[in-house]
Amino acid sequence: MASSPAVLAKFRAPGDNGAMSYTLILVGAEDASEADRRAAEQRYRRALDDALGDASLVVPTYRAWLGIVARHGDSPDVSALTDPERDVLELWQVAESAAITAAFGPHRYLDDAWFEIRL
Repeated sequence: MASSPAVLAKFRAPGDNGAMSYTLILVGAEDASEADRRAAEQRYRRALDDALGDASLVVPTYRAWLGIVARHGDSPDVSALTDPERDVLELWQVAESAAITAAFGPHRYLDDAWFEIRL
């Protein structure tokens, strides 16, 4: 599943071309070595980029998802969303799930760890 630029365009701020970069940080994995943290961050980033179709789509998709969550809550009722909102929500959930699996493996071993995306 790849992002549709037309869908994401509805969520962009004026003048935002979506090409902004982001910082990815593994949080809550104090027992992991620096090399392991970097490797997990790289696996997460690569899987997120691939799941969304391109690295340039991460920031606009994430921003759109943040807007949906701000308006509808952390677990929005899908039936209350517009079609574009639902598309973005589902897209982000699939991409994030793929990234988490890529970073931690199918049997997540870092129960308290998560990835923070900073714009």
